[in-house]
Amino acid sequence: MVTHRVPVAIVGAAHVQTQRRAVEAENRMVLRAVRAAMDDAGVTKEDIGFTCSGSGDYLAGGTFAFVANLEAVGAWPPIPESHVEMDGAWAMYEAWTLLQEGEVDVALVYGSGKSSPGDIATVYPLMLDPYFLTPLGLDPVSLAALQARALIESGKATERDFAEVVARNRANAIGNPNAQVSGKFDVEELLQADYVRDPLRRHDLPPISDGACAVVLATGDKAAQLSDRPAWITGFAHRIDVHQPGMRDLTTSPSTTAAAKAAGIDEGPIQVAEVMAPFSPQELIVKEALGLGDDVEINPSGGALAANPIMATGLIRVAEAAQQITKQGKSRTLAHVTGGLDLQQNLVTIFGEERP
Repeated sequence: MVTHRVPVAIVGAAHVQTQRRAVEAENRMVLRAVRAAMDDAGVTKEDIGFTCSGSGDYLAGGTFAFVANLEAVGAWPPIPESHVEMDGAWAMYEAWTLLQEGEVDVALVYGSGKSSPGDIATVYPLMLDPYFLTPLGLDPVSLAALQARALIESGKATERDFAEVVARNRANAIGNPNAQVSGKFDVEELLQADYVRDPLRRHDLPPISDGACAVVLATGDKAAQLSDRPAWITGFAHRIDVHQPGMRDLTTSPSTTAAAKAAGIDEGPIQVAEVMAPFSPQELIVKEALGLGDDVEINPSGGALAANPIMATGLIRVAEAAQQITKQGKSRTLAHVTGGLDLQQNLVTIFGEERP
């Protein structure tokens, strides 16, 4: 974790409504998200000292596909810019780190993903061990099913627990205009659905989504100048568990716990937590790893079960948690983001209403 030297806050955020199959190009979605976030922050292109993005070429199917997204921010005249082949939340971590150096005071971050053109079941096994696991074709759903089965056999959860997570998240999403899937679902009816990968049913899986999200970061006095109520980043850390899923206990997430402690989760109560759990059993694991009690509101937006634009889902969690401070009057919130398969990499951001 980088030592806090310069206070940083989110002063603007926006994300476009996710769709099952967007007809517009990815850079058009980015353009809409970026413009809305900049309008929310009250900044122009000239105010931004650094731009960082997160996306993946794999699903888009084009080499250096992220370059086209720079059209959305205007890369000419040349701008200081960087890109990570991960969720936009990790791009935000890079921007936050740069802001610590004090050379710029405003940064733009965005994440985007079009899952619809690609084949997730074909692409994601390539992330695994190339000698032992990739040849097996272990796709994300199969690995999540192994994780879910481990939870059940350990006695930590049941299929009913999974269904209750789904019902709550998608009910929460009713009030989210950017959600792709929402509605009131009866737990008993959910439990009657057919399995996709035993013990996971279709509703336990995230929707295939296209979408984009953007946030504007500012430091110290600049943040206070741009926003009457900035969402101050009081803690920010990420940790990684071993890559080989067979070498870890899939019912726990030590890296989530470690990241949360490094970010200072124990320094005060959390009111709202936006956790990235693309598969319903993972929310139970993350909740335990973060030590969240029943008094904490989890995923009022509906979470990844309501919308899952890969490479933007985590940044959306960050934006939602920040807006609980800036627009909903909360005093301390948390955003959790995961990367890799079966919760292998985890990032935690804690927001507060008071400048650190």
